[in-house]
Amino acid sequence: MSDGDVAELLQVTGCSSELKSMHCDTDCLSERYRSITGECNNRSAWGAANIPYSRWLEPEYEDATGMPRGWDPDHSYNGFSLPPVRLVSQEVLYTHNDNISLDSTLSHLLVEWGQWIDHDLALTPQSPSTAAFRTAVDCTRSCSRDTPCFPIQIPSSDPRTGLQSCMPFFRSAPSCGRGPLGRGHREQLNAITSYVDASMVYGSSPGVASALRDRLSPRGALALNPQHSDHGLAYMPFLSHGSPRRDNATSCFQAGDSRANEHLGMIALHTVFLREHNRLVEALYGLNPHWSPDTLYQEARKIMGAVHQVLTWDHYLPRVLGESALSRLMPAYEGYNADVDPSVANVFAAAAFRFAHVTIQPMVARLGPGYSLDPQHPPLALHHSLFASWRVVQEGGVDPVLRGLLLSPAKLQVPGQMMVEELTERLFQAQGGMPLDLGALNLQRGRDHGLPGYSSWREFCGLSVPNTTADLADVLGNRPLAHKFLELYGTARNIDVWVGAISEPALPGGRVGPLLACLLARQFRALRDGDRFWWEREGVFTAAQRKQLRTASLSRIICDNSHIQRVPADPFSRTESADAMLPCAHPLIPQLDLGPWKEPDTGTNQQT
Repeated sequence: MSDGDVAELLQVTGCSSELKSMHCDTDCLSERYRSITGECNNRSAWGAANIPYSRWLEPEYEDATGMPRGWDPDHSYNGFSLPPVRLVSQEVLYTHNDNISLDSTLSHLLVEWGQWIDHDLALTPQSPSTAAFRTAVDCTRSCSRDTPCFPIQIPSSDPRTGLQSCMPFFRSAPSCGRGPLGRGHREQLNAITSYVDASMVYGSSPGVASALRDRLSPRGALALNPQHSDHGLAYMPFLSHGSPRRDNATSCFQAGDSRANEHLGMIALHTVFLREHNRLVEALYGLNPHWSPDTLYQEARKIMGAVHQVLTWDHYLPRVLGESALSRLMPAYEGYNADVDPSVANVFAAAAFRFAHVTIQPMVARLGPGYSLDPQHPPLALHHSLFASWRVVQEGGVDPVLRGLLLSPAKLQVPGQMMVEELTERLFQAQGGMPLDLGALNLQRGRDHGLPGYSSWREFCGLSVPNTTADLADVLGNRPLAHKFLELYGTARNIDVWVGAISEPALPGGRVGPLLACLLARQFRALRDGDRFWWEREGVFTAAQRKQLRTASLSRIICDNSHIQRVPADPFSRTESADAMLPCAHPLIPQLDLGPWKEPDTGTNQQT
């Protein structure tokens, strides 16, 4: 094989990015602004894009080559074979759309924010090949296990039996290097930066970041859609020319993250934060007309990253973990620690931070002005909102979607009401493909990544390890559910970590149980303490700037970047009625004062 062949192979597989050498500058700009790739933030590569996920426990594959757990249906784990993931979904997760309880205190915007931040933290690339390596059979047309095909088998008891034998599933692409524990086992890549840095807005590679900018802008603005506007406000550019139509799947919006078009709520948040960046650069230019376009861009990006950190740690996590667990598991910030690895952990990406999938409502509420039902844009079944960018442009813009997120409550996670059928039976059905099952996909992904079972993670977190039905019933607070798990898995040690973790009763004031609280807090603490550009670190922002950043409000950002005129004081809390919304001018919806960012004009155009 020639050197050219090797180079081409490295490029196709993504290894060229992963294996490239890294050089860290030490000039003033590198000290002031984080790199777009996350490189050189902490220990050169820690937390950077295109490195393997970290491991908190060694993986447990079916063999030394890294075959997934459950690859051989007859393989024994602790004396029992693993149940098919679709059977677990049917028996434990499946919930009729109309058989759900609503959260009495949290809004659906909280659920959306969780996915928004997930898209800032983790993106696992699948195998670049969609054909079996050994037989070259198309993975979407075969039910045979042949890497990278790891199809999800349909059990004989399944209602889909007779219609299909399996659901297609592709293994995650393997890392080209060695694992983070120094072993040679199979590892998976995080294609984006681990840091909370608003990378879903700006990208995680220089090429994407450059493509998103309006290079003709003297203000450092991001590029806008030249063809359509949202009643005078900007949309993201399209990935291709033309308007988004039902029959034009290529007319998707372009953003810093490839999943921007997944559903209407994600499109709405991407749109709002695109507008927020451009609002910030205009305001910063008004204060500092001597700043160059690059300086304006970088300062706005720096503020955006800090705002995302404030909203996540101060507003989102307390509601997810509960104040008591948060104070116990997330002590006060003591400064940057270069010995803390902020890289996203495999168990976090493939299991723990997928907990919110069981809090998603089956309907997408779209509301008109005054938060009233709009007959022109009625509520949508969730599966009709997936990859439907055309609905935003042709059906009222992002405001109806944002109003729906603000006023709708989250789904409450309770035993017997786990995951709505919109997600287990109709996922991507509207796109014309085979309907998939998100619960089964989550379980299969955990097995693909070699995640140890539920009991191993309980032990890792210093929690009790259930051995008997009584033990498990005590941990889950639900004897029928414990009996169901042991009927499926044979032993608690075999329970897949994701489904076991989401089944634990929530801690006081939170929405997750002890295991998820441990795993989430450990990850978010590492993301904070191992980030050289964490917003509270001395020298990253001035004291006056930090005081302003602490007032960051998602309601304010929505006010500033939409036509919505009334919002809740706390957008993550459930608002019972439209009458409880406050006008955007209300003191409880504070403005971010950019005055502390004004710098004296030294007579030269500041360049970056």
